[in-house]
Amino acid sequence: MINVTIDGIKTSVPEGSTILKAAESIGVKIPTLCNHPDQAVKGNCRVCVCEVEGSRLLSAACVMPVWEGMVVKTRTPKVVEARKTILELILSNHPQDCLNCIRNQNCELQTLAEEYFIRDNPFSQKTRGMAKDYSTPAIFRDPDKCILCRRCVEACSVIQSVNALGLDQRGHHAMVVPTMGWDLIDSPCVMCGQCIHACPVGAIGEVEEIDKLLAAIADPDTVVVTQIAPAVRVAIGEEVGLATGDMPMDVFAAGLRQIGFDYVLHTNFTADLTILEEGNELLKRLKEGGTLPMFTSCSPGWINFCETFYPDLLDNLSTCKSPQQMFGALAKTYWAEKSNIDPAKIYSVSIMPCTAKKYECSRPEMNDSGFRDVDLVLTTREIGRLFRMSGIDFNKLAGSHFDSWMGAYTGAAVIFGASGGVMEAALRTVYEVVTGQTLENVNFEVTRGIQGIKEAEVDLNGTVVKVAIANGLSNARQLMDEVRAGTSPYHFIEIMACPGGCIGGGGQPITKSNAKRVERINQIYVEDEACEIRKSHENPEVKAIYEEFLHEPLGHQSHHLLHTHYTAKNKKTL
Repeated sequence: MINVTIDGIKTSVPEGSTILKAAESIGVKIPTLCNHPDQAVKGNCRVCVCEVEGSRLLSAACVMPVWEGMVVKTRTPKVVEARKTILELILSNHPQDCLNCIRNQNCELQTLAEEYFIRDNPFSQKTRGMAKDYSTPAIFRDPDKCILCRRCVEACSVIQSVNALGLDQRGHHAMVVPTMGWDLIDSPCVMCGQCIHACPVGAIGEVEEIDKLLAAIADPDTVVVTQIAPAVRVAIGEEVGLATGDMPMDVFAAGLRQIGFDYVLHTNFTADLTILEEGNELLKRLKEGGTLPMFTSCSPGWINFCETFYPDLLDNLSTCKSPQQMFGALAKTYWAEKSNIDPAKIYSVSIMPCTAKKYECSRPEMNDSGFRDVDLVLTTREIGRLFRMSGIDFNKLAGSHFDSWMGAYTGAAVIFGASGGVMEAALRTVYEVVTGQTLENVNFEVTRGIQGIKEAEVDLNGTVVKVAIANGLSNARQLMDEVRAGTSPYHFIEIMACPGGCIGGGGQPITKSNAKRVERINQIYVEDEACEIRKSHENPEVKAIYEEFLHEPLGHQSHHLLHTHYTAKNKKTL
């Protein structure tokens, strides 16, 4: 342990700690922009400078290690003036259009500018004058707002191993740009949106489509139907001043009706349905010698990754559509018929934690209902903006029911929102289907947690099934390389593109730390435990749809509406 004094406070910290970490341990806040708790230290922005006794120059707290007897001052006039000047220089190259920015009131630069009383900038303003990049249907870039912190580059290259973003040129001319082309669509971007969480400003964001929803709601001839993904429920409270997981489902449904949705249903219904289809597909492959290991296909960012980097392994993907797309196909067929509504009038909206879902719903394969299966995808953040715009007080709002036929769900569907949840939900059902025995303890603890790769073995009446789970695409790459090399021991692999699974999706409320993802995961399992039914095959509405419409898993109707195929992207990659 190293003894150090910060602003007159004596403390001991582990050897190798930085000034920033030492200050955090005693509650002294030092401002940062380029620093990210889950990334490597960069030392780019210098906003964290402080005075070290005996040193003539100011030191960057994020990179400077402490030493025995070090004395640090973080609030002297010299330090404050230096930080203010650094912020003024950054702002001199930054567009002053906060009111039009997607990160207005949720921007780290804006917050620091207010904290340091920046009113009249002495430096003349000159931006790069670069155009916004709206080349993808999911994510846009505004390079003029980039402050060169490089957090997005690390998120894309290290955490996700996609390398869609990189640094071009040096010094004053340095820019973060898409690799392999000027526009993001030309890069190997999989639209996972992790760069959005990494960015401290509004240089990257989701493509907002709130106006499309409002237009549909205003049209008296349009029936607006929504589905809510399980990860959205635990995070939506963060957008409206509630704690993580504190918004009850019935209150969430009531809020959506206040906005103007005609029918409120749940993606959890088709998550349960996915387990029946995907579980039976796995059993069929095991019995008939199909392509193994089988990969889950619920995460569209992961599908994009496989199509881009591992097109030779596309046969390993489950043919099941994601729960979002299953819902869209059924909403305009089965549900429309049950509800006696013309499917041509249905406007199907999904509320998702994921930016890649915006791309997924536009894929040409996703129109098996005879229409575009899902018309619009809104992220958790976009729904949060709608709630704030509508002025809803969720502390006083009475709850509302979900509509019939595709609104019932089980605990197994709820845990789809966390990494390992799809695997655990599948095992709950597959075990009972294969063994014919009741699974008394449905908690597969080994599949849970935020660690990058998890593995387990399950004994199904003498047949041992080996499974693996990965979240974050750099972890997925490790498993994929094993499969490609022919050394993978697994039968079934769940992959989620985003760290922590869907709870950490690119469309979730902005979070700067994995600690928030862990908090959301914990809430997912709290909700699972509270569900009366916790196995997908016991969902009464799932049973009904097979009896009345689909007839059997992997049957003709299921293959037509619930299954699909994927195609190599043929993009250049690093």
